[in-house]
Amino acid sequence: METGYGSFKKKSGENGQVLDGSNIMELVGNQQVFNTFLDHKFHELDTDRDGELSVKELQPAVADIGAALGLPSHGTNPDSDHIYSQVLNEFTHGKQEKVSKSEFKEVLSDILLGMAAGLKRDPIVILRIDGEDLVEFVNGSTYEADMVSIFSQIESPQTSLHDLIIEALGKLSVDQGIPPTSDSWVLNNIVEPALVSQDGSDMDEPVSQEAFLQGFKRVAVSVAGRLKEQPVIVAHSENTFDGSGVKRLLSNKFELDKTLNSALENLPKDRNGKMSKEYLRVALDVLAPSAGLPPVGAIEEMDKVIGEVLKMINADDGKMVKEDEFKKMLTETLGSIMLQLEGNPISVSTNSVVHEPLDSSSTLLQPSSSQTAP
Repeated sequence: METGYGSFKKKSGENGQVLDGSNIMELVGNQQVFNTFLDHKFHELDTDRDGELSVKELQPAVADIGAALGLPSHGTNPDSDHIYSQVLNEFTHGKQEKVSKSEFKEVLSDILLGMAAGLKRDPIVILRIDGEDLVEFVNGSTYEADMVSIFSQIESPQTSLHDLIIEALGKLSVDQGIPPTSDSWVLNNIVEPALVSQDGSDMDEPVSQEAFLQGFKRVAVSVAGRLKEQPVIVAHSENTFDGSGVKRLLSNKFELDKTLNSALENLPKDRNGKMSKEYLRVALDVLAPSAGLPPVGAIEEMDKVIGEVLKMINADDGKMVKEDEFKKMLTETLGSIMLQLEGNPISVSTNSVVHEPLDSSSTLLQPSSSQTAP
């Protein structure tokens, strides 16, 4: 898996902050400071002083982990909410109501190291969208060609200029200086006010291409002005799934065997120890992180690749197979996915608005001065 942020860092200058895990590794690397840090965090969370943490007491730690990653707050994004749930399950093992100090320290240590490794592999870029890049885009040499292409995709005889502009803004990205318009705050506080300011421009009438280009530019300039007054913070990540993660797993026999055993551990078997081929998809989902693949259902293009590979081996025929044969089929499936991705890598990017101030959203990695004193 590869990531590339050169264009964002160059384009955004001081507005781009890369979260690559280096600050976490700096903290974890100093054992004395790290142990003091963990003790302090436990004491801070243990509000009833019973020596254990309840699920409720753990919630601030989980929220802090998300904020340290630059994730949207809990309850605002399904993808990030899944991460929050996974973090909480790590602490409670999915069933415990109370977590001891030693368990908390062990899990938090593992999570922080995992975060550092994950961020090193897939950095998150924090972008401050302040209208400058949008002004540059609408005044640039590619503006007309880009917007003509978008207009050809979305034009409809009965669609008003208002609706066309909203749809066109949704097709632009942080590359052009537009925060995600799918975010309700951005739509209500940035986009809609900019459209309202153009009320005298026949916004409710179907329009020609020329009228669209002129109308869009007026609204875009107004959006840029509002972004200058109220900059939007966006957590941006890019991933390219090129099969390299699968290749690394397949080349390490020890790691592969351990991962396969873990994937099969909880799959149902009949009295003869056989399992249905239908569970290949489930097993793939379990080992996806080890193979550098996204969860099943997360990326449509990836689901198509996996679906085609499973179709070739008739994975849905319900046939019962022995465990060794199941492992062999799972390994061959990974190999086929690797070859597909090597030939046609899948690149995806995600953008999430961060509504909390970055300097105060997380205290997870901010030990007090007394903790860092020599």
